[in-house]
Amino acid sequence: MQVRADRVSLEGHHGTLLPPTSLTFGEGDLAIVHGEPGVGVTAFGLALAGRLKPTTGTVHAEGVDAGLTELVAVVDAPDVSEPDDALPLRVVAGEELALAHRPAGKEDVARWLGEHDAAPFAGTRFENLAPTLRTRLLTELAAERKGVRVLVLDTPDRHTSDVDSWAGLARELAGRGLAVVVLTATTPLSALPFPPARLGAAEQPEPQHHAPAPAPTEELPESTDEVSE
Repeated sequence: MQVRADRVSLEGHHGTLLPPTSLTFGEGDLAIVHGEPGVGVTAFGLALAGRLKPTTGTVHAEGVDAGLTELVAVVDAPDVSEPDDALPLRVVAGEELALAHRPAGKEDVARWLGEHDAAPFAGTRFENLAPTLRTRLLTELAAERKGVRVLVLDTPDRHTSDVDSWAGLARELAGRGLAVVVLTATTPLSALPFPPARLGAAEQPEPQHHAPAPAPTEELPESTDEVSE
């Protein structure tokens, strides 16, 4: 599966939201996209997910029958998919599990949070979660959605200056075979882990590919039989 965005642009009521931008990535790829803070960054993520129709250009997925809205989940997009800050984590997790058509009862939520080392924070207001935990849980919840093979993390750098916290998570997800796009806006280019794609550019650097880790194999015990002469 490969997603191709070809010179995608978006015009708003008051001017250009997104200048023509291209990006190509596939499963196991990690692409970082950098743009100026503002709605254009999120607009590109929504265009990749088929939730905004480009003014010019196209976005399409190759090698798969499903549409972009089924394949792509946009994580924590400001004013779009970010949770209500006042809600406790258990409510946010329940809503996300229900959205993913997963069991979302009280016990199901408690079990999911326990499996993801977040049980002690079940009653914590979402705005009070540590940024690293926030991004990890929202991303894992998005990955629960049936058919999702692309995760777009919308500006995790707006919550923290710790680049490694979200970059390590993104690498891990790509290593599972997912396609991962991280949108950034406030991190200096020099602090990013590798050269990013740029909003407004047609020629982009290759995304970083992470092959899935091979399954562990059991070593056969050494034979203790003596060799007879």
